Amino acid sequence: MTDYAIIKSGGKQYRVRPGDTLEVEKIEGAAGDRVTLGEVLLTSVGGKIVVGTPRVAHASVIAEISDQVKGDKLTIFKYKAKTRYRQKNGHRQKLTSILVKSIETTAAPARRTRTRKKAEA
Repeated sequence: MTDYAIIKSGGKQYRVRPGDTLEVEKIEGAAGDRVTLGEVLLTSVGGKIVVGTPRVAHASVIAEISDQVKGDKLTIFKYKAKTRYRQKNGHRQKLTSILVKSIETTAAPARRTRTRKKAEA
């Protein structure tokens, strides 16, 4: 069973594994830069699944920026009948191609418990 994580980037959620390449909304940086994606919603490491509420504490995904690209052109056409209103626009979303290097999870720090002193009778 391979390790995977579900991350949130740019308002979308992606299922990623080490070695995966995916295109996410633009992340600042140049090709070759390492980025840490800290918004991890779920991890499955070594068969153990951890679901975040809403995020998994002490988990991150390390990725490397491969390229900064533009997506396919979308044509937006607005039209209102009987008024000669027509409006045509285009849009190309800026995307970042990333290569997932690793999924890192660390154990949460141990919680300190307080010992209560018994009242003297």
